[in-house]
Amino acid sequence: MNMRPEFERILIKLSGEALMGDQGFGIKPEMINYVAEEIAQVHALGVQVSMVVGGGNIFRGVAGSSAGMDRASADNMGMLATVINSLALCDALEKHGVPTRVQSAIVMNQVAEPFIRRRAIRHLEKGRAVVFAAGTGNPYFTTDTAAVLRAQEMNAQILFKATKVDGVYDKDPALYRDASFIKKISYMEVLEQQLHVMDMTAISLAMDNNLPLQVFDLNQRGSIIGAVCGNGVGTRIYSDERQ
Repeated sequence: MNMRPEFERILIKLSGEALMGDQGFGIKPEMINYVAEEIAQVHALGVQVSMVVGGGNIFRGVAGSSAGMDRASADNMGMLATVINSLALCDALEKHGVPTRVQSAIVMNQVAEPFIRRRAIRHLEKGRAVVFAAGTGNPYFTTDTAAVLRAQEMNAQILFKATKVDGVYDKDPALYRDASFIKKISYMEVLEQQLHVMDMTAISLAMDNNLPLQVFDLNQRGSIIGAVCGNGVGTRIYSDERQ
């Protein structure tokens, strides 16, 4: 296995559900420790790492609005859930020797720095990891969209989406046995086929800015470092399928 990183600066999108493990709710200590350990291996290679974490393990705005709650209020609650996850991830990373800062899109000076682009870039240049909390700071936008936005603002070379499946399929592999794995695909094909990789706003934003995306299974040990080192992990999505 190649252990030389392909990228100097990356952003990793983690779902809130990834931190639950096999629990039905909240943060499983063993799982967040595992995630921090995987990210620490990448950081040790000298890669500049930033992260965006979802909040679905605590509260999901879309679910709240579907239950009759005002969408803006529900999304604000979801953004606060991402702050909880970000603080937990920061703590776990520092226990693994990775100096980490949390920057929040919603100002809360007692627990996190405000999001300031130049300060975040400076943290990365100094070898610190940065966790971006509270999504974009606006309702109606998902943490997927926030991840693409922050990746662009940080001039990240690629966005990694660490999820529960090992890549992109032509249909849901949990429902269809004949689902085919796709190794490489263009953003336009993802949009045309309505493949549920990320929400459509995030996919469109990534395509407009020519930001490569790689999807892989977080639960497969060594998957993050494998993806960073170009060892063929998961599915690579480009703005142009010929790349």
